[in-house]
Amino acid sequence: MGIASKVLEFFRNILKDSVMTAIDLYKVMVPIIVGVKLLQTFDLIRYVALPLKPLMALVGLPAEAGLVWAFALVNNIYTGLIVIMSLWSDLNLTQAQATVLGVMMLVAHAVPLEAAIAKKSGPKFIFQGAVRIAGALVLGMILHGIYSSGDLLSQPAVMMLEPKAGPEPGLAMWALGELKNLGYIFLIITALMTMMRLLNAIGVVELLNRLLRPLLRLIGIGSKASAITVIGLTLGITYGSGLIIREAKSGALPKEDVFYSLTLMGIAHALIEDTFLILLMGAHISGALWARFAFALLLTALLVQVTRRLSSRFCDKYLWGNPA
Repeated sequence: MGIASKVLEFFRNILKDSVMTAIDLYKVMVPIIVGVKLLQTFDLIRYVALPLKPLMALVGLPAEAGLVWAFALVNNIYTGLIVIMSLWSDLNLTQAQATVLGVMMLVAHAVPLEAAIAKKSGPKFIFQGAVRIAGALVLGMILHGIYSSGDLLSQPAVMMLEPKAGPEPGLAMWALGELKNLGYIFLIITALMTMMRLLNAIGVVELLNRLLRPLLRLIGIGSKASAITVIGLTLGITYGSGLIIREAKSGALPKEDVFYSLTLMGIAHALIEDTFLILLMGAHISGALWARFAFALLLTALLVQVTRRLSSRFCDKYLWGNPA
C-alpha cells in the first residue's frame, strides 16, 4: 500500500469513527437542546437553577452554571458544552469562573457511566462517584479562592464557539443556530481524534507515559498498575479502565492498586483531549490542566496513606472489592 493510500485510509477511518461518535452524542444532545430552549422560552431557567444556587455560590458561579455542570455530570463534557453555548449570554462568566466551571466538568462528568466502568474492576460504585463529585467541588472552591483573592483571570471569558450577540432569534433561526453548534461539535470530535492519533503515531503519548510512570510509583501506585494508569491519564478512562479490568480479572494487579489507579484516573483522565475541550469555553490552562493534575496526584497520595492505616476488612467492604 502506497503512502497516499495509507493517508487516505487514515483519514477515512477517522471520519468513520467521528460520524459514529457524533451520532451517539447527538442522541443525547438533541433532547437536551430542545429542553433548554423550552426552559428559556417560558423563563423557567431561574427556577430550575434555584436549588443549585447555594452550591454554585461556594465556587463563585451563577446558579445557571449549575445546569451546565449537572448535564455534564450525568452525561458528558460535550453535552455540557452544548448547554453552555445555549446559556452563554445569560452567564456572563469571567475567565476565572469559566475555569472553575470547566475544571468541575473535567473532574466530574459522565459519573454514572464511568463509575460503573470502574466498578467492573472492583472499586465500589458509590465511592468512585462520590469522590469525583466531592473532588470537583473542593477543587472548584480552591481555584475560586485563589483566583478571587489575587483578582486573577478577571477579564470576560472568550468562548471560541461563542454565539453571536443579537435579538432573540425566531424558531427557524434558533434551529439553524443549533444545527451549526452540532456541526461545530462534529468538527471538534474529528479534530481531537486526528490530533490524538497523530500524537500516538509520532510517539508523544508514549513519551508522556514514560515521564508519568515514576511519578505514579512515587505516590504509591505499584509499577504494574502505573504502566496502565498513564494510558487512562493520557487517552481517557475508557481506555485505561478496559486494561485495568482485564488485569484485575486476571489477578495480576493487587486490589488496592486497582483502587488507587481508578481513583486517580477518575479525577484526571484524558489530559490532552478533555483539556482542549474545556479551553474552548474560555477556561485557563492553569486550572484545566495543572491544578487538576496536581489535585489528582495529591488526593491519590493521601488516599494511599489513609487506606494503609485502615483494616483490610473495612477496605474490602467500602472501598475496593472483587472484579465483576
